[in-house]
Amino acid sequence: MGVVFGSSIPMFPGAMIMGPLGGWLTKELDTLLLPRTRKGFEALVSNFSAGILGLGLMLIGYTLVGGVVATVTSTFGAWAKTMTEAGYLPLMALVIEPAKVLFVNNAVGQGVLTPLGLLAARQYGKSVYFLLESNPGPGLGLLAAYSVFGRGSARSSAPGALIIHFFGGIHEMYFPYVLMNPLTILAVIAGGLVGDAVFVASHAGLIAVALPGSIFAEIAMSPRGGLVPVLLGIASAAVVSFVVAAPLVRRAKESLSPHHAEPETVDASPARAE
Repeated sequence: MGVVFGSSIPMFPGAMIMGPLGGWLTKELDTLLLPRTRKGFEALVSNFSAGILGLGLMLIGYTLVGGVVATVTSTFGAWAKTMTEAGYLPLMALVIEPAKVLFVNNAVGQGVLTPLGLLAARQYGKSVYFLLESNPGPGLGLLAAYSVFGRGSARSSAPGALIIHFFGGIHEMYFPYVLMNPLTILAVIAGGLVGDAVFVASHAGLIAVALPGSIFAEIAMSPRGGLVPVLLGIASAAVVSFVVAAPLVRRAKESLSPHHAEPETVDASPARAE
């Protein structure tokens, strides 16, 4: 709450810093105090210490963290505007796609791109910024590659994750598939680059932020007469992501196949020797 009230911009990044910090400090404080607390007073000490710690963290968030995060967010926003004005907007995928996989997609989307998109939409009626993080195409291509070329539980679970990601807009569904095979980050980056390039070339944009980032939300937020460029960019991103991910997923599958397994240990017991 301190970082929220201490800044005039969305504080997803600040909350993602202060939330885990508060939880960890509460745990450490309990570890320090409870062994020194008399029997019967544990709940009292835990509740009051958590409240006092929360007050301190609120003041720190309000006076310090909120301002620092706001400065960093504003700097990133200025960089995004510079990239756009210079004609290099698709290159933002080099930052956005890895950031999404590290589970800071909401921080990037709602903390940086949405404010920029709102300003542009107010002036032009639509904005491509709304499409950069919410584009489901890169994740769709990656999960499709796992569905076709994956192995074991990854292959069996990928189709369900694909449905939830593409139709439900839950992009977090494909993040673990990248983390289990880090090279596939190249696939979602390539898909993001191509998709963003198509968005720019076709003058695509949304009238408002697409939440969640499903295909239905993308369609609903497309301006009248502007649906085809949006779908073209999503489809392009999906195809490129699939093509790049396919050999990477297949390679991981082959490296784990029985032909590459460790040689069987020889049993040297007398029975085996006979």
